[in-house]
Amino acid sequence: MTFSDTHAHIYSDKYDSDREDVIRRTFEAGVSKIYMPNVDVDTIDAMLEVEAKHPTQCLPMMGLHPCDVKKDFEKDLYVMETWISKREFAGIGETGLDLYWDKTFFEQQKEALEIQIQWAKQKQWPLILHCRESMDETIAIIQKAKDENLKGIFHCFTGSVEQAQQIIDLGFLLGIGGVSTYKHGGLDQVLPKIGLEHLVLETDGPYLAPVPYRGKRNSPEFIPVIGQRVADLCETTLEEVAKITQYNTQNIFHSFQP
Repeated sequence: MTFSDTHAHIYSDKYDSDREDVIRRTFEAGVSKIYMPNVDVDTIDAMLEVEAKHPTQCLPMMGLHPCDVKKDFEKDLYVMETWISKREFAGIGETGLDLYWDKTFFEQQKEALEIQIQWAKQKQWPLILHCRESMDETIAIIQKAKDENLKGIFHCFTGSVEQAQQIIDLGFLLGIGGVSTYKHGGLDQVLPKIGLEHLVLETDGPYLAPVPYRGKRNSPEFIPVIGQRVADLCETTLEEVAKITQYNTQNIFHSFQP
């Protein structure tokens, strides 16, 4: 069985003490690729250093996280646009909307998202969306912008069956992570009604570790734990989850060949 982690911040300073050991254990666990979403200008160098050490397995994306959108966000986007003009990335992200932490710059978040949507369309790269407490607002923006060049992943999906169907109708995938293992995560009512063909697996490491590691640092090596939970909820085998989610991952990121 082979898996991918479609969303992990393995370049985070939370891994500074043992990053290479974590990456080694991840590969030993059958996770062959780690897709790394960028969050701000300051994380670019650390992310690219990890890529340099593992160029075919740790794959970078470029984007501005909504929680890092401030009054002068255009300056950060200019730096990122320069990067995407001179080299390939696996995707645009993570971008999106966040109404959980701070609503101060919500209008700027929307503007930054719309700019990054245009990047994704122009490059025909997948768009990786963060939508904490903002699922409906994010879906509405994607519905308005949707065309044949726009595709991507609603990362850390925790919504309803109805929201999942709206996302599927847009041609986007759902990123399923550690929340699927939580007693009150809600995905036990949703995943059985969706179908594996719309899912990819992710950890969002170092955040949102699955049970039985909840409360500890998350790691891409826990992808098989999440995969087993998805298999249990969908009444299928881990092998089938690995096969279908791996196909979905390769399909959505097909344009990036390191």
